[in-house]
Formats: sequence, structure tokens, C-alpha cells
Amino acid sequence: MSRSTPLRGVHESLGATLTDFAGWQMPLRYGSESAEHNAVRTAAGLFDLSHMGEIFVVGAEAGEALDHALVGHLSVLAPGRARYTMIVNETGGILDDLIVYRLDEDQYMVVANASNHALVARELADRVRGYDARVTDRSDECALVAVQGPRSAEILAPLTDADLDELKYYAILPGVVAGTPVLIARTGYTGEDGFELFVLNQHAVPLWNALTEAGRDAGLVPAGLSARDTLRLEAGMPLYGNELSAAITPFEAGLGRVVRFDKPGDFVGKAALERVAAKDTTRRLVGLVARGRRVPRHGYPVTRDGAVVGEVTSGAPSQSLGRPIAMAYVDEDALEKGGLTVDIRGSQEPVDVVDLPFYRRSK
Repeated sequence: MSRSTPLRGVHESLGATLTDFAGWQMPLRYGSESAEHNAVRTAAGLFDLSHMGEIFVVGAEAGEALDHALVGHLSVLAPGRARYTMIVNETGGILDDLIVYRLDEDQYMVVANASNHALVARELADRVRGYDARVTDRSDECALVAVQGPRSAEILAPLTDADLDELKYYAILPGVVAGTPVLIARTGYTGEDGFELFVLNQHAVPLWNALTEAGRDAGLVPAGLSARDTLRLEAGMPLYGNELSAAITPFEAGLGRVVRFDKPGDFVGKAALERVAAKDTTRRLVGLVARGRRVPRHGYPVTRDGAVVGEVTSGAPSQSLGRPIAMAYVDEDALEKGGLTVDIRGSQEPVDVVDLPFYRRSK
């Protein structure tokens, strides 16, 4: 049976279409997903992300423990800052992509995808053994509300005592929003400026309502998972289960930069990733833009001269580009030769290979 976030009643009152996602009943859309997408690009959108996992790692050696458990160098992260990283298995396959926030000298918060958070919590608990660190999964206590878009700071600022001007991208600080204690992070998954607000479950509805009221004249709209997916796709951000999996290494995903071989000591998956890094990759994650109007979707074959040379991982019509876009893993040889098509239900539709991201916000 699917779980519900503390905001389910709010979503139902707004007429949201709910869907099962990673074992949670989540809002897919409230009306038009295109309108929600465009509101985030031009004003702001309000998201319920309470299905995400919040796992705390605390102790004198919490940083060193995370250095061993993850591919990133987290012990050098300054308090109040965040980093995108990954947890991999012994063969270098990606178990999940994560954002790690350093809340204090001896306290970190690891935010995991909903579908993987239990696995991540178990792996962290196992991997920190031998270090002065303990792992606590607080996902059942925490809700997560995000306001994303160019007007997000304008909407949030009147509600909080926090200095948002001093809160840099990939930073976090404790604060009060609409009378509620929250952790305010300047992070997101849309390609826009914005904030993610971590709050105890009992405060989620008042926080949502306060943000809704504050953003009423600024174009803020509630936005569902469908808009979130097209926003992240335009921003070239991978989705676990599509672009990332245990069968894919960070280097194949074009994210080898997150693997820090230069940090002290060993880490889980290091030996395997060193072997992968030493070899040329045979396939690569790329962006595709369709020349026609038909949309390449997840799982569609990428072809060249009738031969399958890759597979689409995500695809959708792009509101920002006005054309269908996709991400796909494609063989390097085929990328060099060009002339790619996507097999859309038996029709070979020509596509152009482009650099990611498809969309980059102006600053």
C-alpha cells in the first residue's frame, strides 16, 4: 500500500492527480503540466518532495566515515555547504545519487531518492562501522517542500529571518519560515534558482499554506512530478532508474568528476572505478533533439543505418526549446559517425546530438 506525505490532503483539495511513485502517493499534476513547467521557468513553483529520504550521520569521525562510504570527499566540506555525490557498490555501479549537507562540524544530512533511501541507510550503517559515527534514518519525521523559480527568493524572503542573499548555491542554514523552524537549502532539481525547506511533518501544511499565500501575486503555482521531470530533463539532470542504475558507473554517466581518487584512504568501489577510469568508455550519455515532432521516450532504441547503437533513457517535449528532447546512452563509434535516428514505434526519426544541458538559466 502506498504511503502518503503530510501534504496529501492539501493536494486532494487542490484537485491534484495522484500517482504511485516509489511507494508514495504523490501529485503528478494539479492541472496543466505545461503551465506548471512554464511557471517554474518564469515565476515559481511549489513542490512536495516529502518522499525523499533524510539520513543523518553524526559523530567525531562522521566526515571520514562518509569519505569511506561515498565517492566524494565530504570531510573537507565546510559546515553549511552541500555537495552532489554518489554511493556505489564494489563494482562501481551507482546505488544512488545523493546530496550531502554538512550541518555542523560533526553532523551531516544525506538526502537520498525515495526508491533507494532504505538501501542507502542500510549501506551507510554498515559502512561507518569502525568509525566514531552513527547513522539515523529520520525520513519518517521529515517533510520537504521546495519553492523553485526566478521569483522564489522574492516569495520566501518576507517569511523568514534568514539572510537569503548570503545563502549561496549548494549551501544550507537553519532558520524560521512563517514561524516554523526549518533547514533552508539553496538547492533544487529544476535548473532554476530555488530553495528546499526541510521541516518536521507536523509543520508541513502550515508551511505550504504560508508559501502559497506569499506567492499568490508572484505567479507561484503548485507543481507536480510531471513538471519536475521535464524541468530536470531540460536541465540535463539524471534520474535514478533512467540515467543511473547499479549497472552504470559514474564515468559512463558523464559524472566521473564526482569521484575523488585524491582523497585520503580507501572507499567502497575505488578499485573498480580506477579500472573504469583508466579505460576509454564505449558508450556515453548524450542529449538528443528530435528534428520532427514525435517524442523519443524511455526505452526507445537509438539506431544508425538500421542497427541499434543505444537507448533513450528519458524523453519529453521541451517547453523551453519547443522541440522533443531526450537523453540516451549511445555507442562512441556511432556518435563519431553521426546520422542517428530513434526508432519510434517502427519509424526511424532523425535526431541531432547536442551538449547537455538543454536549458541553462540566465543569471
